[in-house]
Amino acid sequence: MKRRRTTLLSLAALLGTALTALPASQAGAEETEQIRNGTFDAGADAWWSTNVTAAPSEGRLCADVPGGTVNRWDSGIGQDGITLVKGETYRFSFAASGVPEGHVVRAIVGQSVAPYATWQEASPVLGETAGSYSYTFTAPVDSTEGQVAFQVGGSAEPWRFCLDDVSLLGGVPPEVYEPDTGPRVRVNQVGYLPAGPKNATLVTDATAKLPWALRSAAGATVARGWTVPRGLDVSSGQNVHSVDFGAYRTRGTGLTLAVDGEISHPFDIGAAAYERLRRDAVKYYYPQRSGIAIRDDLRPGYGRAAGHVGVAPNQGDTSVPCQPGVCDYTLDVSGGWYDAGDHGKYVVNGGIAAWELLSTHERALTARTGDPAELGDGTLALPESGNKVPDVLDEARWELEFLLRMQVPDGQALAGMVHHKIHDQQWTGLPLLPSNDPQKRELHPPTTAATLNLAATAAQAARLYKPYDKAFAARALTAARKAWTAALAHPAVYADPADGTGGGAYNDDNVTDEFYWAAAELYLSTGERAFADRVLNSPVHTADVFVPRGFDWSRTAAAARLDLATVPSKLPGRDKVRRSVVAGADTYLATLRGQAYGMPYAPENNSYDWGSAHQVLNNAVVIATAYDITGASKYRDGAVQAMDNILGRNALNISYVTGYGDVAAEQLHNRWYARVLDPSLPGPPAGTLAGGPNSSIQDPVAQAKLKGCVGQFCYIDDIESWSTNETAINWNAALARMASFVADQG
Repeated sequence: MKRRRTTLLSLAALLGTALTALPASQAGAEETEQIRNGTFDAGADAWWSTNVTAAPSEGRLCADVPGGTVNRWDSGIGQDGITLVKGETYRFSFAASGVPEGHVVRAIVGQSVAPYATWQEASPVLGETAGSYSYTFTAPVDSTEGQVAFQVGGSAEPWRFCLDDVSLLGGVPPEVYEPDTGPRVRVNQVGYLPAGPKNATLVTDATAKLPWALRSAAGATVARGWTVPRGLDVSSGQNVHSVDFGAYRTRGTGLTLAVDGEISHPFDIGAAAYERLRRDAVKYYYPQRSGIAIRDDLRPGYGRAAGHVGVAPNQGDTSVPCQPGVCDYTLDVSGGWYDAGDHGKYVVNGGIAAWELLSTHERALTARTGDPAELGDGTLALPESGNKVPDVLDEARWELEFLLRMQVPDGQALAGMVHHKIHDQQWTGLPLLPSNDPQKRELHPPTTAATLNLAATAAQAARLYKPYDKAFAARALTAARKAWTAALAHPAVYADPADGTGGGAYNDDNVTDEFYWAAAELYLSTGERAFADRVLNSPVHTADVFVPRGFDWSRTAAAARLDLATVPSKLPGRDKVRRSVVAGADTYLATLRGQAYGMPYAPENNSYDWGSAHQVLNNAVVIATAYDITGASKYRDGAVQAMDNILGRNALNISYVTGYGDVAAEQLHNRWYARVLDPSLPGPPAGTLAGGPNSSIQDPVAQAKLKGCVGQFCYIDDIESWSTNETAINWNAALARMASFVADQG
């Protein structure tokens, strides 16, 4: 997630082992070896070991690893005192084997002291015959306290690990990464609506128009036409043409588009895939739940023990203390959704995610094409299914209950305020099931932003749950009012941007938009004049809130504007509010039309932000809302077309949604959807949205392979790339909302 770091603990920090650093070798020269005794000619000199019996064997270092450990770092071998130079490229290589085969070694290069940053990590699955492994990365900092470690714990049964030819070579050329982008014809690999827009993008050097042919699954040509040259596309650096085959409206499966000697990935014309995606995007949340065992009968392959309920090795979320000096009480903050690929839970991200799921339901209640039964009781296979409450509300409530628990209790100095987040004291590594997380959990200080997130979402919940559970609706509204009052009393309490160890900081020092959002939701649920006045007098109310980057956890004004425009109320000047949404949609629609890849997203300086895929979707939400307001088909078509980019019509020719498309993201950054690291674990569930291109490429994998990337190419489908390929609850909420809209148009 944004402002998230994945720094990973060393064995020394986790186990309290005193590791003696040996003299560092000199770095900075051409092809300089940093590892001492990497071939083990001198036995085990310069190497430490923890919870293994390690000894030289036939020129290698072999370790008998005990069974019954839980985490990778419970057992390991390593070397400290390594010097690295910022900006220098290193090749980390080794040979390793495991008996029996199938065991995983987590090989890392990082810091041996706080904050235990990891600069390169890999987790190959070992065979009984030694395999050779090599990885290239660029050091992000200067350090004389580097560490190479091989973490081999986490196995129920004992096994034997052997290591040889360990090298960390400095001064090597940077790795040249060439993504496989497949055919040069880029389409929505999932499908197009029969009566909807159908567009594709061709990458070609040709400057004149070219003929195209639409082919059935049997290979017959069913439509023909000519491309439209578009020239250089800034978002990708490619010369491209556009293809419009929207006139063809016949349903079918396995169609392809042939042009310029290339044949696209197959796709369908029909709405069935969007009906599935509508539900899969919301089904994503159940396996993200904290504090409850995930039932395998409801999610085959995803069953797991409850996480963070105080069962060893967990320390639990049922009685969590604050960080030292923050408070002298503990709170039960169990439940909620794990925010992303780690085990943290954050109010500001949980707030916007819950709001967007609730708004998906609320749109179904108010929009002309909405149907609340599509996410109604029994549609999502939840433990609560069958309780006569829409399943989407049951799922959102799991998060809402957690948000309510984060409120500072009565009698405390900041009563009514809300703690910003709760997560591990230190970062943990991959893979790691929630039930196996041994870290101490801590509440972080209350903030005004978190308090207003609760005020907004709890107020929204009050009106939506009232038909099903009046007591819960009343409790939510009481908490919302209390949070609002507390925020007025403490209007400028911000998260510390340096508070990013063990979890993301999620810092935001401008909460004018959160005040506007909370006031809007409180007004829409109560109709009270005091809240209407707060809305009308806010400087945000007349500002242009539909910025190129879109809305997100730190930019919430659009959430208020969208609800003020669509939820029935008697707000003075409501027509002007509705016109502002339409004007914002016009801006995004113009952006979409101006880009050959059909995106309503064109960030300044072509600098793609963290989670850009969901920002494309949230901008499409604004366009879709303009359709709900006006009924004009150009907005419906624009919103539908925006999904093309997410589902394959992009420079990388990849669907950013797992399980959807011929070539889709698979290796999302997550500690328990980590099959690529541990064959006993599942991969991400179908319908999970990847973060997407991120020009800042903060993680070591992205920095090593994507340096100098242009816009859309700043993405890699690698589980270690947390800055481009993580999963997150707010990102999937955007997917759920847009998938539901598109399905409704089918």
